[in-house]
Amino acid sequence: MAIEIKAPTFPESVADGTVATWHKKPGDAVKRDELIVDIETDKVVMEVLAEADGVLTEIVKNEGDTVLSGELLGKLNAGGAAAAAPAAAAQAAAPAAPTVAPVAADDAILSPAARKLAEENGIDPNSIAGTGKGGRVTKEDVVAAVEAKKSAPAAPAAKPAAPASEAPIFAAGDRVEKRVPMTRLRAKVAERLVEAQSTMAMLTTYNEVNMKPVMDLRAKYKDLFEKKHNGVRLGFMSFFVKAATEALKRFPGVNASIDGNDIVYHGYQDIGVAVSSDRGLVVPVLRNAEFMSLAEIEGGIADFGKKAKAGKLTIEEMTGGTFTISNGGVFGSLLSSPIVNPPQTAILGMHKIQERPMAVNGQVVILPMMYLALSYDHRLIDGKEAVSFLVTIKDLLEDPARLLLDI
Repeated sequence: MAIEIKAPTFPESVADGTVATWHKKPGDAVKRDELIVDIETDKVVMEVLAEADGVLTEIVKNEGDTVLSGELLGKLNAGGAAAAAPAAAAQAAAPAAPTVAPVAADDAILSPAARKLAEENGIDPNSIAGTGKGGRVTKEDVVAAVEAKKSAPAAPAAKPAAPASEAPIFAAGDRVEKRVPMTRLRAKVAERLVEAQSTMAMLTTYNEVNMKPVMDLRAKYKDLFEKKHNGVRLGFMSFFVKAATEALKRFPGVNASIDGNDIVYHGYQDIGVAVSSDRGLVVPVLRNAEFMSLAEIEGGIADFGKKAKAGKLTIEEMTGGTFTISNGGVFGSLLSSPIVNPPQTAILGMHKIQERPMAVNGQVVILPMMYLALSYDHRLIDGKEAVSFLVTIKDLLEDPARLLLDI
């Protein structure tokens, strides 16, 4: 029975996809629920699995082709056997015929026993000088050749060939270029970044935060926190998410979005967390982050990181979001101006924690400081609101008890 292999049903936010990789070729046997083909969209890579055991008979859409939701990709013959299987079975069932090696004109003449002994020891009969009648190679000649081989010094081991996947090594001075197509995810990110800069009145305001209170709190309770919450580690991101959700409650305009000539105010905080993956930048979303504990936030972010590396993030996990936090500090960035992710109107940029001399009560003190950056859409958010929002986050982080006391 022929089964049609179709592209997954894409969400409304995804117009089409691209055939990324066929894991099977026509004639290959497949098992039920085995991965057959990957479809790359603007957001994620979607896997298409086999509906039944059988054989892949036809590929309709090749790698690199654009496909629509539910479009035919190929065909599967359910219950069929691989093309090579019948031949292999017939060959196995047939009685073994005696093998007769053709003898070339210049092949050595040797008895069956001598030939068998030479084959077992990997010796070329033509390299043995025959002492038998008419130059025939005898069994004794092969035995002598085997002994000579054993006593000869071992040849140096051949250098293993480099794996095919490794990039070739070019000599110094070579002017080499490599052209590869941009992935759909990379192309979509580029499109949205350009769109954001060309359609928004984007502005960035900066501040700095003393991270010592949070670092002291984390150092004091991180072991107890990890033990209490089944291995979930206490990081810095959860403090920033909690501070952001509290600041968003006080400044709802930063949590809003623009839809045409309308302003949409969201009564919830869905925080997008920018994560770097092998395929590019992805932004999974923590839903209703305002109700999440520090442990739930850290666990959610850790789970997103694992899924991003494995390419397992779903479209639902990366759709929506009312505010985004990006942490370039993990890569060593000291200061940057993040770009707003439309239709959101603001994004918070975290950076590297750097010890710097700071004036505290008339004295110079070395403190672990972090620059914060808030990029925002000036069409909706005024400078006073943006600065006040960023200062609120600064104040909450420099006195974490205020997060618990809601002050």
